[in-house]
Amino acid sequence: MTEHLVQLSIPRPNSHAIAQLKCVTAIGGGHGLGRVLSTLSFLERRLIGIVATTDDGGASGKLRRSHDCIAWGDIRNCLSQLAQQPLAADVLNYRFESEHELHGHNLGNLILYTLDQVSARPLDGIQLLSRLLNINTRLLPMSEMPVDLVASTHDGLECFGELHVDGLLHMPQKLALSHPVVATPEALAHIRRSELIILGPGSFLTSVMPPLLVNEFVQTIAAATAPVIFIDNLAPEHSPAGEMPISQRLEWMNQQLGEPLVDAVITNRPDAHLKLPVFDHVSATADAPHRHDSSSLLAALNAAVTYFLKD
Repeated sequence: MTEHLVQLSIPRPNSHAIAQLKCVTAIGGGHGLGRVLSTLSFLERRLIGIVATTDDGGASGKLRRSHDCIAWGDIRNCLSQLAQQPLAADVLNYRFESEHELHGHNLGNLILYTLDQVSARPLDGIQLLSRLLNINTRLLPMSEMPVDLVASTHDGLECFGELHVDGLLHMPQKLALSHPVVATPEALAHIRRSELIILGPGSFLTSVMPPLLVNEFVQTIAAATAPVIFIDNLAPEHSPAGEMPISQRLEWMNQQLGEPLVDAVITNRPDAHLKLPVFDHVSATADAPHRHDSSSLLAALNAAVTYFLKD
């Protein structure tokens, strides 16, 4: 397939192709997934976010080291971007700074951990908090079992945990999970039903890749009929992946996973070696050059869905 550049137009409310879809799945972590979910939040229960849970830094890492739980930070970040009330987002993102045992902890993470302790499974706690915040988009952890990222370098070294993976100077030879984990069954069911699957934006190695390292996810996405759209970052990330053109990043992903998953790309950066449909002219918000403007991101996603629907 040769590269296609598609000019975008801003869709009118409720007139775009995405509004007609019955099930959309977005996969990733951090601020990027939250931005996609908030942009598509009008889909309500038809939209599902599958969130990376391997973070071992910051408040998430502090909680994980003391309680051996999944990383709650990216889930909390998504909830804060989906919350309708600004005060709710402020409460979720509040970080304790005073000099006592809560120093460095994040209130949203602690709430999610507490709800997990009084629930049958982590997913139940997430759903309870979503209901309390009146959030209709469903968030699912990639796995309900704690797990870490492990990178093997070309020098034969092994880097354990996201913090060390983020500090790599070169792309790892192999990226894997510290041990096999079971994918959240509800997430697999939603992928099978999906009419659109979205990957990114966000840190390539530590937000996009972790869910794809769960074997069941790769197999289910590969078997799905839905097109898979990869959303590139607006600005290169500060990592070895950020120094690579998107064609090389996707080729590296294919080698890691054993098969290609991506059908089209949303990016503003030209790449003559990328042999996939490309949807460009995505803009940033006025206050943050790395954050996608919701209307232009929606237009790009709508253009991609329209492209695949015509086939």
